[in-house]
Amino acid sequence: MNALARSSYAIKAVGLAAPGLAGWAASMPVLSGAAPYVFSAETPYAPTLLPPNERRRATAAVRQAFRAAEDAIGGAGGARDLASVFASSDADMAVLHRICAALAQEPRIISPTDFHNSVHNAASGYWSIAVQSMAVTTTLSAYDASFTAGLIEAAALARDRAGDVLLVAYDASAPPPLSVKRPLALSAGVALILGPADGATAAPFGRIALELASGGESQCALPALEGLRSGNPALRALPLLELMAARRAASVTLRASGALHVTVRWTP
Repeated sequence: MNALARSSYAIKAVGLAAPGLAGWAASMPVLSGAAPYVFSAETPYAPTLLPPNERRRATAAVRQAFRAAEDAIGGAGGARDLASVFASSDADMAVLHRICAALAQEPRIISPTDFHNSVHNAASGYWSIAVQSMAVTTTLSAYDASFTAGLIEAAALARDRAGDVLLVAYDASAPPPLSVKRPLALSAGVALILGPADGATAAPFGRIALELASGGESQCALPALEGLRSGNPALRALPLLELMAARRAASVTLRASGALHVTVRWTP
């Protein structure tokens, strides 16, 4: 982390998918405070990059990840050579619920498609198929700090490889009874493409620097968005996205692990 703190990273693309925040371009006026937030349920999404067979097998959680990732890639060109990090608190709880329900019945018959989709790195695998990528990919989970953990991993990977990295943080709501123990209020996804920054590096969405911090995590500047931030681990990114949308140089503190947090300093 000390090495990361001595580096800065260029943000080259952003993707966003949440109720009332349908894509980065459409969400910028809301995030910057220029337009009011209006809740609007997301419509079903068919990933455009997936071949037809994989598109049929893709679950709601995978589609949520693709909705954000494809929003970012749409403004950044091809993704075949991009390393990637997929961060999800709980992966696909709808699939896990169906498997658990099947195991509690006689006969115990599990859908092969559900078994195929039950692994935590399902979204990463679908993405590699979709863009025909052989680049390194990492999948991780850190409960409510999953976005922060993913950001740290993506920054480390970008620094180590001296190249761009796609970060996708996503989580889908759980069905009952799992929702009682993990009550995510909504499904959402956030995607960033970042790479090492120097004076000559293009950074159309600004630059960030990371360092360990203590104290509480930042809340959204806009009260209407705070319920979204606290309702899905991927949307812990919203305070940072507010800075980017407003083009305002400042720092936000994101939850990491235990008493540790990460301060993200953003500059245009």
